[in-house]
Amino acid sequence: MSTLRFTAIEKATQHLPLEISAPDKLPSDYYGKYVFNKKQMAKFLSKETMRTVLEAIDKGTTLQREIADHVAVGMKMWALEMGATHYTHWFQPLTDGTAEKHDSFIEYADGSTLDVIETFSGKLLAQQEPDASSFPSGGIRNTFEARGYTAWDPSSPAFIMGDTLCIPTVFISYTGEALDYKTPLLKALSAVDKAAVDVCKLFDPNVKRVYSYLGWEQEYFLVDQALYEARPDLVLTGRTLMGHESAKNQQLEDHYFGAIPPRVAAFMREVEFEAYKYGIPLKTRHNEVAPNQYELAPIFGETNLAVDQNLLIMMLMNKIATKHHFKLLLHEKPFAGINGSGKHNNWSLGTDTGVGLFTPGKTANENLQFVTFLVNTLMAVYKYNGLLKASIMSAQNAHRLGANEAPPAIISVFLGKQISAVLDKIEYSSEDDEITVEELKKMKLGVTHIPEVLIDNTDRNRTSPFAFTGNRFEFRAVGSSANCSTAMIVLNAAVAAQLTEFKSEIDKKMKKGMKKEEAVYDTIRLYIKESKPVRFEGNNYSEEWKIEAEKRGLDCQTGVPLIYDAYTSDQSVKMFESTGVMTRKELEARNEVKWETYTKKIQIEARVLGDLSINHIIPVATRYQSVLLDNICKMKAVYDEKKAAGLTKEDASLVEEIATHIAAIKKNVDDMVEARKVANKIEDAREKAIAYHDTVLPYFNVIRYHVDKLELVVDDQMWPLPKYRELLFTN
Repeated sequence: MSTLRFTAIEKATQHLPLEISAPDKLPSDYYGKYVFNKKQMAKFLSKETMRTVLEAIDKGTTLQREIADHVAVGMKMWALEMGATHYTHWFQPLTDGTAEKHDSFIEYADGSTLDVIETFSGKLLAQQEPDASSFPSGGIRNTFEARGYTAWDPSSPAFIMGDTLCIPTVFISYTGEALDYKTPLLKALSAVDKAAVDVCKLFDPNVKRVYSYLGWEQEYFLVDQALYEARPDLVLTGRTLMGHESAKNQQLEDHYFGAIPPRVAAFMREVEFEAYKYGIPLKTRHNEVAPNQYELAPIFGETNLAVDQNLLIMMLMNKIATKHHFKLLLHEKPFAGINGSGKHNNWSLGTDTGVGLFTPGKTANENLQFVTFLVNTLMAVYKYNGLLKASIMSAQNAHRLGANEAPPAIISVFLGKQISAVLDKIEYSSEDDEITVEELKKMKLGVTHIPEVLIDNTDRNRTSPFAFTGNRFEFRAVGSSANCSTAMIVLNAAVAAQLTEFKSEIDKKMKKGMKKEEAVYDTIRLYIKESKPVRFEGNNYSEEWKIEAEKRGLDCQTGVPLIYDAYTSDQSVKMFESTGVMTRKELEARNEVKWETYTKKIQIEARVLGDLSINHIIPVATRYQSVLLDNICKMKAVYDEKKAAGLTKEDASLVEEIATHIAAIKKNVDDMVEARKVANKIEDAREKAIAYHDTVLPYFNVIRYHVDKLELVVDDQMWPLPKYRELLFTN
C-alpha cells in the first residue's frame, strides 16, 4: 500500500468523537449571544436611537449620520465588552464567498503618539473602502481603478466572530455599480415588496409591507481530514476527478435518516451550539441519502437575513469540521455515482398583517388572493425559466443536475393534483360567467375547501426543480456551495415584474368598467392558460420529459456558458431594469465574471486531472505491470514454454489490459492539454468558456474511465489514492 494512503487510513481510523459538553443553559438563554440584536440595542442604545434604527429596518429608510454615530458608540461598547479588538465590513463579492478587511479600534489619543484609545465612529460604521480592483468585477473596474465602497446594511445585524466585530454591508464600485450579491438582493426584495403590496391592496387595504421569506436546507459531505489530504483532486477542486464506485454506496438506502455516527453527531452538536449564539435557528439535522452525506436546516426567516445566516453557517461548519478532524465538502458533486448536494431554497411571501400569500385562506376573498399570487408566480417562472436556470448554474452544479435525485437542467413547476385541479377548473370555466367573490363561494372549484384538503394532501415531487409544497415554493435546483442570493435575486425580481404587470392589467380592465373581482378572475384565467407549459407533474428525469419540454418551448440548454446568456437577453434586461434591480452594464459584467469563473474552474480541474494521471496513476500502473512481467519471465525460466504460457495467461492478459489503459490515458491527457492551449488563446470570455466546455471538458470522463478501470486491476497495496470505500465509509 502507498505510504501516503496507508498513513491517511491509519489516522482516519484512530479519530474518536470529541466530547462536546452541552451548555448548562437552554438554547433560548444564549441564543443570539454574539449578535447585536434588539436585546443588545436596548442595552447599549438610547430609546430614540433604537426606535430610529428599527424604523429604518422595517421601512427601509436611510439612517442619518448623526444616528449612525450613536449606533457606532453603542455597538463599540458592546463589541469591547464581548472581547472584540477589531471591526470589519463583511460583504459578498462575486466569488460565492464572503470577504472582510479587519481594522483595529485603536487611534492615537488626543493627537499623542504615545497613547491610544478605542474609537469607532458612524463614518467607520457606515462606510469602508476595500480595493475594488482585486475582486471580480467583469470589467466594471480596471486594475488601476481600485476605489470601491462597502456600506452598512442595518437590516442584517452585526455580529462578533472571534475578536472581530463583523458588520454586514453592500459592496459597490466608485461609479456606483454593484460588485456584490447583497446590493441587487436588497433591490429585488424592495421591488417585490412594492409590487406585492399593490396587488394585496386589491384584497386587503390594510397591507403596508410584504416580506420575502427563505428557508434553506443545507446538504453537505464530511470526509476524514487525513483521507481528504491524501486526495489532491479533493484538495484542489473540491471533488474527486477519478475513483471507481464502491461496491456498496447508497443502493441499500440504509443511510437516509439512519442513526447518526457518534463522531458526526459531535460535530453537529457543536455546529448547533455555535449557530444559536449567532441567532441562526437551526431546527433539523439528519443523515442524507448518500454515505457520509448530511443535512441541516433552520426555521425560515426574512430572505436577506437568511442569506447572511447561510453564508455564516458555512463558515462555522468549515471551522468546526476541522476541529473534529473532518473536511467539509460543499461541492455539488464530490463523488460520482451517488447523490450530490443541493441547497433547497424554500421561498414564500407574507404580509405585515400576518397572512402568508401562498397559504390557502378560509374565505373566498383570501383564496382568490392565494390563487392570484400562485398563478403570478407560475407566470414569472414560465417567462423567466431560462433565467432561473442561469441563476443556479455553475461548473459544479452542472455535474449534479439531472443525476441521482437532483432536478434536471429544465425549470418546471410541480403543483400537485389538488392545486392543479383547482387551476384547471378556473381555466375551463365559462369565459362568459360573471365571477364575483360571493359567487366564488358557490362555484364547485374546491377553492373554499383548500385549507382542509390541500395543506395535508399536496404531494412532493423530488425530481421537480421548483415545487409547491403547501405554503411555499421549494427551489430545489440551487447548489450546495452557492450563495442563495443568486437564485433569490432572480426569483424575487421576476415575481415583482410579473405582479407589476398583473396590477397594470387589472387597472386597465377596471377603467373599462369591469368589476375588480371579475378583472382579477379574468386575468388569472388567462395566465393559467399561458403558463401551462411550465407545469409538469411527472418524472423530470425521463427522456420523454426532455422531448416534451422542448416542444413546450422551455429552455432546455445544458451548456453552462450558453445558459448564462439568459441574463443578458432583452427580456431579462428589461425585467431587471424595470424593477431597478440591475442595469444592463451590471448584468453584462456579471456574465463576464461567470464565464471567467467557469473557465478557471475547468482549467484547474484539467491541470489536476492531467497531473494525477501522469504523475500518480501511470507510474503505479506501470510498476504493477512490471511486477506481472517479472512474474511471467520467472515462470518461463522455471517451466517449459507450454506450461508457463498456461500459468501466465491471466498475467499476460492483465499486462495487455494495463498497457491499453495507460496508452489511452496518455493520449487523452496530451490531447486535453493541446485543447487547453488552443482555448487559452481565445480572448473573449464567453467564447473561451464555450471552448473549455466543448473541447476540454469532454476529455474528463474519457480519462476517468481508463483510470477507474486501472483501479480495479492494479494491486490495492500499490494504489496511491484513498478509494471511495475508504472516503465514504470512514466516519
